[in-house]
Amino acid sequence: MDGFTYISSKDNQYFKLASKLQKSSKERKNEGKFVLEGLRICNDAYENNISFFAVFATEDFIKKFPKEAEKLGSVSENKFTVPISLFEKLCETKSPQGILAVAIIPELSGNIFGNKKYIALDNLNDPSNLGAISRTAEALGISGIIMTDDSCDPYSPKSIRASMGTLLRMPIVITSDLSKTIKENGLRSFSCVVDKEAKDIGSVSFKNGDVIIIGNEANGVSEAVKKNSDFLITIPMKGKAESLNAAAAAAIALFQLSK
Repeated sequence: MDGFTYISSKDNQYFKLASKLQKSSKERKNEGKFVLEGLRICNDAYENNISFFAVFATEDFIKKFPKEAEKLGSVSENKFTVPISLFEKLCETKSPQGILAVAIIPELSGNIFGNKKYIALDNLNDPSNLGAISRTAEALGISGIIMTDDSCDPYSPKSIRASMGTLLRMPIVITSDLSKTIKENGLRSFSCVVDKEAKDIGSVSFKNGDVIIIGNEANGVSEAVKKNSDFLITIPMKGKAESLNAAAAAAIALFQLSK
């Protein structure tokens, strides 16, 4: 296809960059770029005006999806045709579709508006949980995600795949001081905790300007964040269950928040 340059060596500088970005959060932060695998995810990024730095496609993909290849290539600074044997070395998925893009990480310091509802994640470590939480948040009309900078990388391949593209559509704010960010933007904070003394989430009347905080999978919300929260809330549990998975707790909490 016109405009696509054929490369056959893993020593190509663009190929090497894509490979590093796949494997390293540090590289993604330093370069301000991340990797998208597969047609659906690449299309999601395209439709949400995320800029592309490079596109890699196999000849089979271009033959099968010529219009899609042309569309995605049209918004990229660099575009390459790659043999399948080399392309597979770039991919984390077992059966790649033949399209991969290096995208520019969107500006993360988005605006937080006091008349909307948010989910905040305090040192959430599992990309699968982040993906699940983001999908629930989008489905329930939550306006954005606030994350501590020690949480998992929202632009890692695992996070992007687990979110099914949601993390490309929802505003994300990353902060080194969660409590400060929440207070500076005039939000009313509710830390979701396992504590019999905390307020039953079912009895809370949420409103615009509220944010629910979900903590680390093992340790929950940090003491500093709990101390600075306006309210501590809990999900009552019956039987012998002592706690819920972070994604499950977030789903219940966000459902209550969205009412």
